[in-house]
Amino acid sequence: MSLTLTRRDFPAGFLFGAATAAYQIEGSRFGGCGPSHWDSFAATPGNVLNGDDGSVACDHYHRYEGDLDLVRDAGFDAYRFSTSWARVMPDGRAVNPEGLDFYDRLVDAMLARGLKPYLTLYHWDLPSALADQGGWANRDTAARFAEFAGIVMGRIGDRVAATATINEPWCVAWLSHFLGHHAPGLRDIRAAARAMHHVLLAHGLGVEAMRAAGHGNLGIVLNLTRMQPASDDPADIAAARTEDGIANRWFLDAVFGGGYPQDILQALEPHMPRGFAQDMGLISAPLDWLGINYYTRNVIAADPEALWPATRAVEGPLPKTQMGWEIHPEGLSDLLIRVARDHAGDLPLVVTENGMAWDDRVVDGAVNDAQRVAYIDRHLAAARDAIAAGVNLRGFFYWSLLDNFEWAFGYERRFGLVHVDYATQRRTPKASWHALAAMLKE
Repeated sequence: MSLTLTRRDFPAGFLFGAATAAYQIEGSRFGGCGPSHWDSFAATPGNVLNGDDGSVACDHYHRYEGDLDLVRDAGFDAYRFSTSWARVMPDGRAVNPEGLDFYDRLVDAMLARGLKPYLTLYHWDLPSALADQGGWANRDTAARFAEFAGIVMGRIGDRVAATATINEPWCVAWLSHFLGHHAPGLRDIRAAARAMHHVLLAHGLGVEAMRAAGHGNLGIVLNLTRMQPASDDPADIAAARTEDGIANRWFLDAVFGGGYPQDILQALEPHMPRGFAQDMGLISAPLDWLGINYYTRNVIAADPEALWPATRAVEGPLPKTQMGWEIHPEGLSDLLIRVARDHAGDLPLVVTENGMAWDDRVVDGAVNDAQRVAYIDRHLAAARDAIAAGVNLRGFFYWSLLDNFEWAFGYERRFGLVHVDYATQRRTPKASWHALAAMLKE
Protein backbone atom coordinates (compact mmCIF):
# COMPACT_ATOMS: atom_id res chain seq x y z
CA MET A 1 0.00 0.00 0.00
CA SER A 2 1.39 3.36 -0.97
CA LEU A 3 0.35 6.94 -1.56
CA THR A 4 0.31 8.32 -5.08
CA LEU A 5 1.62 11.75 -4.02
CA THR A 6 5.06 12.67 -2.80
CA ARG A 7 6.64 15.68 -1.13
CA ARG A 8 7.53 16.94 -4.59
CA ASP A 9 3.83 17.47 -5.30
CA PHE A 10 3.74 20.20 -2.66
CA PRO A 11 5.53 23.55 -2.37
CA ALA A 12 8.99 23.75 -0.85
CA GLY A 13 8.74 24.07 2.90
CA PHE A 14 5.24 22.57 3.08
CA LEU A 15 4.83 21.02 6.55
CA PHE A 16 3.58 17.52 7.15
CA GLY A 17 2.62 16.62 10.69
CA ALA A 18 0.58 14.50 13.04
CA ALA A 19 -1.77 15.83 15.70
CA THR A 20 -2.96 14.82 19.17
CA ALA A 21 -4.72 16.43 22.14
CA ALA A 22 -3.81 16.36 25.81
CA TYR A 23 -6.94 14.82 27.38
CA GLN A 24 -7.18 12.21 24.65
CA ILE A 25 -3.72 10.74 25.16
CA GLU A 26 -1.92 11.92 28.32
CA GLY A 27 -3.91 10.39 31.15
CA SER A 28 -5.55 12.87 33.51
CA ARG A 29 -4.68 10.68 36.51
CA PHE A 30 -1.02 11.64 36.37
CA GLY A 31 1.22 14.57 37.21
CA GLY A 32 -1.02 16.53 39.55
CA CYS A 33 -3.66 17.14 36.90
CA GLY A 34 -6.88 18.53 38.32
CA PRO A 35 -10.40 17.44 37.38
CA SER A 36 -11.91 18.82 34.19
CA HIS A 37 -15.50 18.97 33.01
CA TRP A 38 -14.68 16.03 30.73
CA ASP A 39 -13.98 13.91 33.82
CA SER A 40 -17.42 14.84 35.16
CA PHE A 41 -19.09 14.27 31.81
CA ALA A 42 -17.47 10.84 31.44
CA ALA A 43 -18.44 9.89 35.00
CA THR A 44 -22.12 10.50 34.21
CA PRO A 45 -23.80 7.27 32.99
CA GLY A 46 -24.76 7.27 29.34
CA ASN A 47 -22.52 10.12 28.21
CA VAL A 48 -19.52 8.13 26.97
CA LEU A 49 -19.56 4.80 25.18
CA ASN A 50 -18.75 1.90 27.51
CA GLY A 51 -18.29 4.32 30.41
CA ASP A 52 -14.76 5.14 29.23
CA ASP A 53 -12.80 8.13 30.49
CA GLY A 54 -9.45 9.84 29.96
CA SER A 55 -7.84 8.98 33.28
CA VAL A 56 -5.18 6.77 31.65
CA ALA A 57 -5.86 7.17 27.92
CA CYS A 58 -2.62 6.31 26.06
CA ASP A 59 -0.42 7.04 29.10
CA HIS A 60 1.41 9.56 26.94
CA TYR A 61 2.41 11.36 30.14
CA HIS A 62 4.92 8.58 30.75
CA ARG A 63 5.40 7.32 27.19
CA TYR A 64 5.89 10.58 25.28
CA GLU A 65 9.51 9.80 24.32
CA GLY A 66 8.51 6.69 22.41
CA ASP A 67 5.49 8.41 20.88
CA LEU A 68 7.64 11.26 19.60
CA ASP A 69 10.05 8.68 18.18
CA LEU A 70 7.13 7.49 16.05
CA VAL A 71 6.55 11.02 14.76
CA ARG A 72 10.23 11.42 13.92
CA ASP A 73 10.63 7.97 12.41
CA ALA A 74 7.72 8.57 10.03
CA GLY A 75 9.56 11.61 8.68
CA PHE A 76 7.05 14.21 9.85
CA ASP A 77 8.20 17.82 10.08
CA ALA A 78 5.93 18.94 12.91
CA TYR A 79 3.87 17.69 15.81
CA ARG A 80 0.63 19.35 16.88
CA PHE A 81 -0.11 18.94 20.59
CA SER A 82 -2.24 20.68 23.18
CA THR A 83 -1.70 21.76 26.77
CA SER A 84 -4.17 20.62 29.40
CA TRP A 85 -5.58 23.62 31.26
CA ALA A 86 -6.52 21.28 34.13
CA ARG A 87 -2.95 19.98 34.29
CA VAL A 88 -1.31 23.41 34.27
CA MET A 89 -3.88 25.09 36.56
CA PRO A 90 -5.85 22.37 38.39
CA ASP A 91 -8.23 24.86 40.00
CA GLY A 92 -8.22 27.23 37.04
CA ARG A 93 -6.04 29.74 38.89
CA ALA A 94 -3.02 28.34 40.77
CA VAL A 95 -0.17 26.85 38.74
CA ASN A 96 0.85 23.20 39.10
CA PRO A 97 4.65 23.09 38.60
CA GLU A 98 4.50 19.42 37.56
CA GLY A 99 2.22 20.34 34.69
CA LEU A 100 4.48 23.05 33.32
CA ASP A 101 7.51 20.80 33.80
CA PHE A 102 5.86 18.12 31.68
CA TYR A 103 5.23 20.46 28.75
CA ASP A 104 8.75 21.83 29.11
CA ARG A 105 10.14 18.31 28.72
CA LEU A 106 7.71 17.55 25.91
CA VAL A 107 8.73 20.55 23.80
CA ASP A 108 12.41 19.89 24.37
CA ALA A 109 11.88 16.28 23.29
CA MET A 110 10.23 17.47 20.06
CA LEU A 111 13.10 19.80 19.30
CA ALA A 112 15.63 17.07 20.04
CA ARG A 113 13.97 15.03 17.29
CA GLY A 114 13.91 17.86 14.78
CA LEU A 115 10.15 18.38 15.07
CA LYS A 116 8.46 21.78 14.96
CA PRO A 117 6.14 22.12 17.99
CA TYR A 118 2.67 23.32 16.97
CA LEU A 119 0.89 24.22 20.18
CA THR A 120 -2.85 24.41 20.75
CA LEU A 121 -3.52 25.99 24.12
CA TYR A 122 -7.06 24.70 24.67
CA HIS A 123 -8.46 21.40 23.41
CA TRP A 124 -11.55 21.11 25.60
CA ASP A 125 -10.39 20.14 29.12
CA LEU A 126 -11.84 23.02 31.15
CA PRO A 127 -10.90 22.85 34.86
CA SER A 128 -13.90 21.76 36.90
CA ALA A 129 -13.48 24.75 39.22
CA LEU A 130 -14.23 27.04 36.26
CA ALA A 131 -17.06 24.80 35.07
CA ASP A 132 -18.57 25.19 38.55
CA GLN A 133 -18.73 28.93 37.90
CA GLY A 134 -20.56 28.56 34.61
CA GLY A 135 -17.70 27.57 32.32
CA TRP A 136 -17.94 29.03 28.84
CA ALA A 137 -21.32 30.58 29.60
CA ASN A 138 -19.46 32.86 32.06
CA ARG A 139 -17.50 35.79 30.63
CA ASP A 140 -14.88 35.43 33.35
CA THR A 141 -13.70 32.15 31.79
CA ALA A 142 -12.38 34.13 28.82
CA ALA A 143 -10.27 36.26 31.17
CA ARG A 144 -9.01 33.17 32.95
CA PHE A 145 -8.02 31.69 29.57
CA ALA A 146 -5.85 34.71 28.81
CA GLU A 147 -4.05 34.14 32.13
CA PHE A 148 -3.57 30.47 31.26
CA ALA A 149 -2.18 31.41 27.83
CA GLY A 150 0.29 33.79 29.44
CA ILE A 151 1.51 31.18 31.91
CA VAL A 152 1.99 28.46 29.29
CA MET A 153 3.70 30.76 26.81
CA GLY A 154 5.88 32.18 29.55
CA ARG A 155 7.30 28.67 29.98
CA ILE A 156 7.41 27.20 26.45
CA GLY A 157 6.56 30.08 24.12
CA ASP A 158 10.22 30.66 23.30
CA ARG A 159 10.44 27.23 21.63
CA VAL A 160 7.12 26.59 19.90
CA ALA A 161 6.89 27.15 16.15
CA ALA A 162 3.24 28.27 16.17
CA THR A 163 0.45 28.68 18.69
CA ALA A 164 -3.30 28.30 18.31
CA THR A 165 -5.58 29.62 21.02
CA ILE A 166 -8.68 27.41 20.81
CA ASN A 167 -9.39 24.15 19.03
CA GLU A 168 -12.78 23.96 17.31
CA PRO A 169 -14.86 26.67 19.05
CA TRP A 170 -18.03 25.26 17.43
CA CYS A 171 -17.48 22.06 19.42
CA VAL A 172 -16.61 23.97 22.59
CA ALA A 173 -19.80 26.02 22.32
CA TRP A 174 -22.55 24.59 20.09
CA LEU A 175 -21.92 20.85 20.20
CA SER A 176 -21.48 21.03 23.97
CA HIS A 177 -24.08 23.59 25.06
CA PHE A 178 -26.86 23.34 22.44
CA LEU A 179 -26.66 19.77 21.13
CA GLY A 180 -25.32 18.37 24.41
CA HIS A 181 -23.02 15.76 22.89
CA HIS A 182 -19.81 16.92 24.62
CA ALA A 183 -18.98 18.29 28.06
CA PRO A 184 -20.71 19.98 29.80
CA GLY A 185 -23.58 18.23 28.01
CA LEU A 186 -26.11 21.08 28.04
CA ARG A 187 -29.03 21.67 25.71
CA ASP A 188 -29.63 25.31 26.51
CA ILE A 189 -29.82 28.01 23.86
CA ARG A 190 -28.90 30.78 26.31
CA ALA A 191 -25.78 28.96 27.51
CA ALA A 192 -24.94 28.07 23.91
CA ALA A 193 -25.23 31.65 22.66
CA ARG A 194 -23.03 32.91 25.46
CA ALA A 195 -20.48 30.16 24.91
CA MET A 196 -20.45 30.95 21.18
CA HIS A 197 -19.33 34.47 22.10
CA HIS A 198 -17.14 33.84 25.13
CA VAL A 199 -14.98 31.21 23.43
CA LEU A 200 -14.16 33.75 20.71
CA LEU A 201 -13.61 36.43 23.34
CA ALA A 202 -11.14 34.05 25.02
CA HIS A 203 -9.34 33.76 21.71
CA GLY A 204 -9.17 37.53 21.37
CA LEU A 205 -8.00 38.09 24.93
CA GLY A 206 -5.44 35.31 24.56
CA VAL A 207 -4.01 36.80 21.39
CA GLU A 208 -3.88 40.23 23.04
CA ALA A 209 -2.00 38.85 26.05
CA MET A 210 0.45 36.87 23.94
CA ARG A 211 1.14 39.77 21.58
CA ALA A 212 1.79 42.02 24.59
CA ALA A 213 4.35 39.48 25.83
CA GLY A 214 6.12 39.50 22.46
CA HIS A 215 4.90 36.19 21.08
CA GLY A 216 4.14 35.73 17.39
CA ASN A 217 2.86 33.20 14.85
CA LEU A 218 -0.54 33.09 16.54
CA GLY A 219 -3.75 31.60 15.16
CA ILE A 220 -6.97 29.76 15.93
CA VAL A 221 -8.22 26.36 14.74
CA LEU A 222 -11.74 26.20 13.28
CA ASN A 223 -13.56 23.01 12.36
CA LEU A 224 -15.36 23.65 9.10
CA THR A 225 -17.94 21.40 7.47
CA ARG A 226 -19.31 21.61 3.97
CA MET A 227 -23.08 22.00 4.31
CA GLN A 228 -25.07 20.90 1.27
CA PRO A 229 -28.86 20.95 0.83
CA ALA A 230 -30.64 17.62 0.57
CA SER A 231 -32.56 18.83 -2.48
CA ASP A 232 -33.24 21.85 -4.70
CA ASP A 233 -36.20 22.76 -2.52
CA PRO A 234 -35.74 26.39 -1.32
CA ALA A 235 -36.49 25.24 2.23
CA ASP A 236 -33.60 22.74 2.15
CA ILE A 237 -31.28 25.35 0.61
CA ALA A 238 -32.18 27.77 3.41
CA ALA A 239 -31.67 25.04 6.01
CA ALA A 240 -28.18 24.28 4.69
CA ARG A 241 -27.34 27.98 4.82
CA THR A 242 -28.52 28.14 8.44
CA GLU A 243 -26.28 25.24 9.42
CA ASP A 244 -23.41 26.82 7.49
CA GLY A 245 -24.02 29.99 9.45
CA ILE A 246 -23.86 28.24 12.81
CA ALA A 247 -20.86 26.01 12.07
CA ASN A 248 -18.80 28.07 9.62
CA ARG A 249 -19.81 31.69 9.07
CA TRP A 250 -20.29 32.55 12.77
CA PHE A 251 -16.59 31.97 13.43
CA LEU A 252 -15.10 32.99 10.09
CA ASP A 253 -17.06 36.24 9.92
CA ALA A 254 -16.19 37.18 13.50
CA VAL A 255 -12.50 36.33 13.32
CA PHE A 256 -12.05 38.17 10.03
CA GLY A 257 -13.84 41.33 11.09
CA GLY A 258 -17.30 40.88 9.62
CA GLY A 259 -19.16 40.56 12.90
CA TYR A 260 -21.60 37.76 13.50
CA PRO A 261 -23.78 36.75 10.50
CA GLN A 262 -27.10 38.51 10.78
CA ASP A 263 -29.24 35.50 9.91
CA ILE A 264 -27.85 33.56 12.88
CA LEU A 265 -27.56 36.53 15.20
CA GLN A 266 -31.24 37.26 14.67
CA ALA A 267 -32.05 33.98 16.41
CA LEU A 268 -29.33 34.10 19.08
CA GLU A 269 -29.25 37.80 19.99
CA PRO A 270 -31.98 37.57 22.68
CA HIS A 271 -29.71 35.09 24.49
CA MET A 272 -26.37 36.81 23.89
CA PRO A 273 -24.41 38.52 26.69
CA ARG A 274 -25.07 42.21 27.09
CA GLY A 275 -22.60 44.42 25.23
CA PHE A 276 -21.17 41.59 23.13
CA ALA A 277 -20.72 43.89 20.11
CA GLN A 278 -18.06 45.83 21.99
CA ASP A 279 -15.83 42.74 21.94
CA MET A 280 -15.81 42.26 18.18
CA GLY A 281 -12.70 44.37 17.57
CA LEU A 282 -10.75 42.23 20.02
CA ILE A 283 -12.07 39.01 18.48
CA SER A 284 -11.03 40.12 14.98
CA ALA A 285 -7.49 41.21 15.84
CA PRO A 286 -5.09 40.18 13.04
CA LEU A 287 -3.86 36.58 12.96
CA ASP A 288 -0.64 35.12 11.61
CA TRP A 289 -2.26 31.91 10.37
CA LEU A 290 -5.53 29.99 10.46
CA GLY A 291 -5.94 26.29 11.20
CA ILE A 292 -8.76 24.37 9.52
CA ASN A 293 -9.99 20.97 10.68
CA TYR A 294 -11.96 19.08 8.05
CA TYR A 295 -13.55 15.64 8.13
CA THR A 296 -16.79 15.45 6.15
CA ARG A 297 -19.82 17.14 4.66
CA ASN A 298 -23.34 17.32 6.07
CA VAL A 299 -26.44 16.92 3.92
CA ILE A 300 -29.12 19.17 5.39
CA ALA A 301 -32.91 19.27 5.03
CA ALA A 302 -35.50 21.58 6.50
CA ASP A 303 -37.46 20.37 9.50
CA PRO A 304 -40.48 22.67 9.51
CA GLU A 305 -42.01 21.04 12.60
CA ALA A 306 -38.98 21.86 14.76
CA LEU A 307 -37.95 24.97 16.62
CA TRP A 308 -35.06 27.05 15.24
CA PRO A 309 -32.75 26.15 13.59
CA ALA A 310 -35.41 23.83 12.14
CA THR A 311 -32.95 21.62 10.29
CA ARG A 312 -32.09 17.94 10.20
CA ALA A 313 -29.19 15.96 8.83
CA VAL A 314 -29.92 13.47 6.06
CA GLU A 315 -27.77 10.40 5.49
CA GLY A 316 -25.73 10.91 2.33
CA PRO A 317 -24.94 8.23 -0.27
CA LEU A 318 -21.12 8.28 -0.07
CA PRO A 319 -18.95 5.65 1.66
CA LYS A 320 -18.57 6.33 5.37
CA THR A 321 -15.95 6.04 8.08
CA GLN A 322 -16.39 4.25 11.40
CA MET A 323 -17.86 7.52 12.70
CA GLY A 324 -20.58 7.35 10.06
CA TRP A 325 -19.09 10.41 8.34
CA GLU A 326 -19.16 10.55 4.55
CA ILE A 327 -15.79 10.46 2.79
CA HIS A 328 -15.93 13.66 0.76
CA PRO A 329 -12.45 15.03 -0.03
CA GLU A 330 -13.86 17.58 -2.45
CA GLY A 331 -15.24 19.39 0.59
CA LEU A 332 -11.72 20.10 1.80
CA SER A 333 -10.59 21.83 -1.38
CA ASP A 334 -13.93 23.66 -1.60
CA LEU A 335 -13.65 25.02 1.94
CA LEU A 336 -10.00 25.99 1.59
CA ILE A 337 -10.75 27.92 -1.60
CA ARG A 338 -13.80 29.52 -0.01
CA VAL A 339 -11.94 30.64 3.13
CA ALA A 340 -9.11 32.15 1.10
CA ARG A 341 -11.50 33.88 -1.30
CA ASP A 342 -14.06 35.19 1.17
CA HIS A 343 -12.12 35.72 4.39
CA ALA A 344 -8.41 35.02 4.72
CA GLY A 345 -6.95 36.26 1.45
CA ASP A 346 -3.25 35.38 1.41
CA LEU A 347 -3.09 34.58 5.14
CA PRO A 348 -1.29 31.25 5.64
CA LEU A 349 -3.72 28.36 6.13
CA VAL A 350 -2.91 24.99 7.68
CA VAL A 351 -5.00 21.82 7.64
CA THR A 352 -4.59 21.13 11.35
CA GLU A 353 -6.75 17.98 11.38
CA ASN A 354 -7.94 15.52 8.79
CA GLY A 355 -8.39 11.82 9.28
CA MET A 356 -10.73 8.87 9.54
CA ALA A 357 -11.82 6.34 12.13
CA TRP A 358 -11.90 2.66 11.19
CA ASP A 359 -12.35 -0.60 13.06
CA ASP A 360 -8.65 -1.43 12.96
CA ARG A 361 -7.38 -4.80 14.19
CA VAL A 362 -3.87 -6.14 14.72
CA VAL A 363 -3.43 -9.36 12.71
CA ASP A 364 -0.09 -11.17 12.82
CA GLY A 365 1.55 -8.09 14.29
CA ALA A 366 0.31 -5.67 11.60
CA VAL A 367 -2.65 -3.42 10.90
CA ASN A 368 -3.81 -3.36 7.30
CA ASP A 369 -5.78 -0.10 7.05
CA ALA A 370 -5.97 0.23 3.27
CA GLN A 371 -9.10 2.35 3.62
CA ARG A 372 -7.16 4.97 5.59
CA VAL A 373 -4.32 5.00 3.07
CA ALA A 374 -6.84 5.75 0.33
CA TYR A 375 -8.52 8.40 2.50
CA ILE A 376 -5.22 10.20 3.15
CA ASP A 377 -4.26 10.03 -0.51
CA ARG A 378 -7.54 11.60 -1.65
CA HIS A 379 -7.44 14.37 0.95
CA LEU A 380 -3.82 15.21 0.19
CA ALA A 381 -4.86 15.48 -3.45
CA ALA A 382 -7.68 17.83 -2.42
CA ALA A 383 -5.18 19.96 -0.50
CA ARG A 384 -2.93 20.06 -3.56
CA ASP A 385 -5.91 21.11 -5.69
CA ALA A 386 -6.53 24.04 -3.34
CA ILE A 387 -2.89 25.10 -3.64
CA ALA A 388 -3.17 24.92 -7.43
CA ALA A 389 -6.21 27.22 -7.16
CA GLY A 390 -4.09 29.81 -5.37
CA VAL A 391 -4.70 29.00 -1.70
CA ASN A 392 -1.74 29.82 0.56
CA LEU A 393 -1.79 26.43 2.27
CA ARG A 394 1.33 25.80 4.34
CA GLY A 395 0.81 22.45 6.01
CA PHE A 396 -1.23 19.29 6.58
CA PHE A 397 -1.56 17.46 9.92
CA TYR A 398 -3.13 14.01 10.08
CA TRP A 399 -5.50 13.28 12.96
CA SER A 400 -4.35 11.43 14.85
CA LEU A 401 -0.92 10.04 15.60
CA LEU A 402 -2.39 7.51 18.06
CA ASP A 403 -5.66 5.76 18.60
CA ASN A 404 -7.00 7.55 21.67
CA PHE A 405 -9.94 8.59 23.84
CA GLU A 406 -12.39 9.70 21.18
CA TRP A 407 -14.55 11.82 23.49
CA ALA A 408 -18.15 10.57 23.68
CA PHE A 409 -17.18 7.48 21.64
CA GLY A 410 -14.59 6.37 24.20
CA TYR A 411 -11.94 3.97 22.97
CA GLU A 412 -14.00 2.23 20.31
CA ARG A 413 -13.32 4.62 17.40
CA ARG A 414 -9.76 4.51 16.09
CA PHE A 415 -8.33 7.45 14.14
CA GLY A 416 -4.64 6.71 14.67
CA LEU A 417 -1.77 6.07 12.34
CA VAL A 418 -0.55 3.96 15.25
CA HIS A 419 -2.70 1.28 16.86
CA VAL A 420 -2.85 1.34 20.66
CA ASP A 421 -3.68 -1.77 22.66
CA TYR A 422 -5.22 -0.06 25.67
CA ALA A 423 -4.73 -3.07 27.96
CA THR A 424 -0.98 -3.21 27.37
CA GLN A 425 -0.30 0.25 25.85
CA ARG A 426 1.52 -1.51 23.03
CA ARG A 427 1.95 0.68 19.94
CA THR A 428 1.73 -0.86 16.46
CA PRO A 429 2.28 1.42 13.45
CA LYS A 430 -0.42 0.78 10.87
CA ALA A 431 -0.01 0.45 7.12
CA SER A 432 -1.02 4.13 6.85
CA TRP A 433 1.93 5.13 9.07
CA HIS A 434 4.26 3.13 6.82
CA ALA A 435 2.74 4.64 3.67
CA LEU A 436 3.20 8.18 4.96
CA ALA A 437 6.74 7.36 6.10
CA ALA A 438 7.60 6.13 2.61
CA MET A 439 6.08 9.22 1.03
CA LEU A 440 7.76 11.68 3.39
CA LYS A 441 11.19 10.12 2.99
CA GLU A 442 11.19 10.11 -0.81
